Amino acid sequence: MNVFDTSAGPDAVDPERDVLLQQAQALRAAGRVVDALAGLARLEQQHPRFSRLHQERGHCQILLKNGPAAIEALQQAVALNPTLPASWDMLAQLYRLLGDRVQADVAAQKLTVLKQLPPAVVVANSLYADGDLAPAEDVLRDYLRQDGGNVGALRLLARIRMDRQDAAEAEALLAMALELAPDYHAARLDHAMALLQQQKHQRARQEAERLLQHDPDNRAYRKQYGAACVGLGDHEAVVDLYARLLADPHLPAAEVAELRLWRANALKITGRPHDAVADYHAALTARPDYGVAWFGLSNLKTYRFGDNEIARMRAAVERAGVHDMDRVYLCFALGKALEDRGDHAQSWQFYARGNALRRQSSRYRPDGAQACASALRQTFSAEFFAARTGWGSDDPAPIFVVGLPRSGSTLIEQILASHAQVEGTQELVEIGRYATELCGSDPACGLPLRPEALLRLSAADARALGERYLAETRAYRRLGRPFFIDKMPNNFWHIGLIHLILPNARILDVRREPMACCFSNLKQLFGTTNQEFTYGIDDVARHYRAYLDVMRHWDAVLPGRVLRVPYEQVVDDLEGSVRHMLAHCGLPFEPACLRFHETQRSVRTPSSEQVRQPIGRDGLAQWQNYAQWLEPLREALGNALTSYRD
Repeated sequence: MNVFDTSAGPDAVDPERDVLLQQAQALRAAGRVVDALAGLARLEQQHPRFSRLHQERGHCQILLKNGPAAIEALQQAVALNPTLPASWDMLAQLYRLLGDRVQADVAAQKLTVLKQLPPAVVVANSLYADGDLAPAEDVLRDYLRQDGGNVGALRLLARIRMDRQDAAEAEALLAMALELAPDYHAARLDHAMALLQQQKHQRARQEAERLLQHDPDNRAYRKQYGAACVGLGDHEAVVDLYARLLADPHLPAAEVAELRLWRANALKITGRPHDAVADYHAALTARPDYGVAWFGLSNLKTYRFGDNEIARMRAAVERAGVHDMDRVYLCFALGKALEDRGDHAQSWQFYARGNALRRQSSRYRPDGAQACASALRQTFSAEFFAARTGWGSDDPAPIFVVGLPRSGSTLIEQILASHAQVEGTQELVEIGRYATELCGSDPACGLPLRPEALLRLSAADARALGERYLAETRAYRRLGRPFFIDKMPNNFWHIGLIHLILPNARILDVRREPMACCFSNLKQLFGTTNQEFTYGIDDVARHYRAYLDVMRHWDAVLPGRVLRVPYEQVVDDLEGSVRHMLAHCGLPFEPACLRFHETQRSVRTPSSEQVRQPIGRDGLAQWQNYAQWLEPLREALGNALTSYRD
């Protein structure tokens, strides 16, 4: 049942890699073994984890009659890729020649296991281990046409699809494997991971719980359970979970750093900043150049770095060998540290450097957002909605808070969640997932490709989708209150879909002055592929303008449907704004909403510590400290600088 696999994810493949290997093999065949080894040394500098170069080095060392060097090379090969029959065969023979029967028997047993597997599966595993995803997938698909019930092959193909960013197909393949072999625990763990990649947190946690029933002490299962809990917003549960995982005194430093980071994040979200700081520092003790832990401290927004800490970050960001993302995190942390000290010139240098580095790995194209805005205008007319009056689920429970990131939406969520009838959840992903299922997704920006697909929905479809949303979001509602908040900012793109499937839901658009909003985004590092429009001045300006275009359209075709909430007005007139928002939501005024900073709840956005303090005006004009570097932003925003009020 089990298929050999590797612990490290495959890397992108350099097309010249195999050419260099073939050249070394040709040199060996020609008797030029020393030249072959020199070529392999050069290849190793570029691809140190390429298993077949180590196998070829083993061949060369055997010709040179250097048994220990051959064994060392072959052991490296099988450590990287345990599905190399030739390496195991040579190791078995070499160990016998040296009289080491134990190691010879181990190698021979590995070879025997490989020979028992279908050759195509062995080949595909070997290709996968070296990062050759496309040919590995081709081999597996050909094989599965003949033997569609091989659960090992199904699992390996699923892993390849996950690595190729197709978690949906991976989920389907793993479900097939588990139907055939319910006790295939490795496949069930992968299934949980595929669900988590799609942010199907409840089902992912159920899979983890099933695995833990089988093996309660399995660290991989417990980590998967913790990740699913985090996705569901159940951060209190993982604080102790990570503490138990950290109790093992023999953990490698990298795992200690990772667990400390995860625990610190959970502590921050649950309102325990002092404990969070301690765990971020513990992560940095285990791994001093851990950029994300430095960034975690800065992202508290209330932490102030000392001289020694800034010196350590400055040294780390320039150090050769630091991982690319660690360098990005360090740049943003230094930007915040120096901003807090009033050194705006150097602070901007680090913000700009971090944005430039982050943008290098981004696929974002601003044209995609503008194309989506145009398609939405063409699809969702007033006539479209008039013809569908009364569609969807009539449940009034959801309150959607939309807008751009860093617009003040977390503050509005905290205010509303301070009401006795409203539960704050988190930035829920369900609406965006439905839009992707129905309309496809632009890989460059994640927005709907074909909004016109919604024209094909029937009244029954719309109602079913509304009921599905209510069912799938129930896992995030733990207080039993009649209303709940979905604070996904990007849902402003999906207001047409929301109105169609949840016509009685309340929608609030939090809008912030464009220079302040865009600057706040430029200095904020978002996780993974979230909000990729924020890493360039032109990109963020064009996105802000696209946002205004989309919201103007919703206001035109659904007049009065969305309440605009100007952030600056909330700061200047808190009580008046709160009364207006509550009235829009059909809720009576409660004084607790004015004391929102006293409300105890988990907040997982970058503003978590800020909304635990009384409202202030500090953030309104911070961008002006950087005005000399933001002139290109002002020019790119154009008339949005004034039209945002319209």
